[in-house]
Amino acid sequence: KEEDFEIIDKKQIPDAAELRNEEKAKPEEARWSAPILSLARKASENLALSYGSALKSASLVGLVPKPGSSDSPAKTSARCHTMEERANLMNMMKLSIKILIQSALSLGRTLDSDFPPLQQFFVVLEHCLKHGLKVKKTFIGQNKSFFGPLELVEKLCPEASDIATSVKNLPELKTAVGRGRAWLYLALMQKKLADYLKVLLDHKHLLSEFYEPDALMMEEEGAVIVGLLVGLNVIDANLCLKGEDLDSQVGVIDFSLYLKETQDTDGKQDGGITAVLDQKHYVEELNRHLSCTVADLQNKIDCLEKTNSKLQEELAAATDRIGSLQEEQQQLKQQNELIRERSEKSVEVTKEDTKVELDTYKQSRQGLDEMYSDVWKQLKEEKKIRLELEKELELQIGMKTEMEIAMKLLEKDTHEKQDTLVALRQQLEEVKAINLQMFHKSQNAECSLQQKTEAISSFEGKTNEMMSSMKQMEERLQQAEKARQAAEERCNKMKQELAGRLDSCRQQMAQLDSKCSTLEKELKSEKEQRQTLQKELHQEKDATALLKTELQQMEGLKKELRKLQDEKQQLKKVHEEQEQALQEMGLHLSQSKLKMEDIKEVNKALKGHTWLKDDEATHCKQCRKEFSISRRKHHCRNCGDIFCSTCSSNELALPSYPKPVRVCDNCHTLLLQQCSSNSS
Repeated sequence: KEEDFEIIDKKQIPDAAELRNEEKAKPEEARWSAPILSLARKASENLALSYGSALKSASLVGLVPKPGSSDSPAKTSARCHTMEERANLMNMMKLSIKILIQSALSLGRTLDSDFPPLQQFFVVLEHCLKHGLKVKKTFIGQNKSFFGPLELVEKLCPEASDIATSVKNLPELKTAVGRGRAWLYLALMQKKLADYLKVLLDHKHLLSEFYEPDALMMEEEGAVIVGLLVGLNVIDANLCLKGEDLDSQVGVIDFSLYLKETQDTDGKQDGGITAVLDQKHYVEELNRHLSCTVADLQNKIDCLEKTNSKLQEELAAATDRIGSLQEEQQQLKQQNELIRERSEKSVEVTKEDTKVELDTYKQSRQGLDEMYSDVWKQLKEEKKIRLELEKELELQIGMKTEMEIAMKLLEKDTHEKQDTLVALRQQLEEVKAINLQMFHKSQNAECSLQQKTEAISSFEGKTNEMMSSMKQMEERLQQAEKARQAAEERCNKMKQELAGRLDSCRQQMAQLDSKCSTLEKELKSEKEQRQTLQKELHQEKDATALLKTELQQMEGLKKELRKLQDEKQQLKKVHEEQEQALQEMGLHLSQSKLKMEDIKEVNKALKGHTWLKDDEATHCKQCRKEFSISRRKHHCRNCGDIFCSTCSSNELALPSYPKPVRVCDNCHTLLLQQCSSNSS
């Protein structure tokens, strides 16, 4: 229902008799429209036949209702309508493919995207692919594009992955319709459009997701269209996708292309003119290319001559420089030999002096080391003795302090015991006074004495106990006094012994101090000797440093000599390379002269080539086979002769064409030889 062309009804088509009567009635006015009417008559007859066959097939299948069927009239009319659409689309596809092939063969060159029959072919193919598409609902809205089923080809046929990736990478395409059109362009350029659509038709279970059951791609008409598309492999299409607005193009079928005049005289004249113009353009392109190549070769020869003169001048300068450098090298060699002799003599003298000084220094060093080791051993022994005496003194001082502490403790004990004795004596005096008072009271009160006899007896027991304790305390005092006397005797003895030991230690310390003073004097003398030896060592080090600097200077001179030798070798290499470059330049010059001669010969040979017309050739120039419908004519874009497809199956890039074009076998071999000679 949404197609952009009208569906022709059988009732609206006039009969042949009516058309003849109209022609007789108006012969003068209908002269110019006679070819249009004849073409319309043929189209109507074809459409009527296709419509009748479609109705027969529909009645056989069951789409058209039979007299006893129970389908509603609306369903039957819809089915008839879809069948008419499929038949009309298939007929339009046949016409567009036929006219495209005829126009391409008459032109005999590659087709561009501006070619009207090619544009109309894509419009008709787009209508065929859109027929019966299911509407997919998305978040944005309804989507109905034929790019969805074309994307399945990438999964089914891995060769189509390049087309899919290139279509997706085009930034100008923003809609699915534009991507689908670009996909069809690329598939036609690859000459695999029929193969890709055949793969889709082989997997109809996948196409059922995108198309209705009665769509053109789901019926037999789709297979017929794929078979017709195989004939397009004869055409070479050169379509540029950049700069074209494929998203907003309106796909309307132009029927004026399919209405042609019966008399093709003007067409033949135009074809002859176009062939002459093509031949003229071809010759002009060849001449321009040859003039450009000649100018490039002349420029190259001039450049080579200039570089040759420059290299000769550089060679002369390099030879002069090599001579001056050789003279400088000889002078430097003489100076180097003199410096080497002087340095060797000075090095030998310094070596002998250093050997003698080293021997004397080693001998003196050995004697000093022995003296120093003996003195150091004596010092260590005296230090050990001194440490032992100090330890003994510390022990004796500790014993003395312990004895003093013990004496103080004994004095404290005796003082405490005396205090207790005084307290006990006071208690005894008080008891005696109490006893006297009690005795007086007993005399005064005999009654109380009788009552308190028991108390007195108890007091007498206590007094007895106190007396016994007093006796014990007196015995302890006597023992403490004896111990005190013994301790005092021991302390006196220890003091005498300590005084004797201190005197002996003081005498030893005095002896050690005298020895230390003598050793310090000896050490001072040794230090002075050592300082003198160190000064001598510093002097010797300075002398050795001077010798080292002289040796470094010698090494620097040796390095300079090596650098000069390396420079000499490099200059020799440069000289040899320049000689080789001159030889190569001579070879290049000879080769360029040979190329110039070859180009002149080719130019002479090409001047004789002409663009043959299609009518002039009936046989292939190489295999001499006769041309027919199956064996078609093909022009060689280099020599202009006509060959069959097997003899002109090669393609090469020529200067007059931007892309590789068809070339015969002889021209292919000649051009390859020229390319190989140019590259070498």
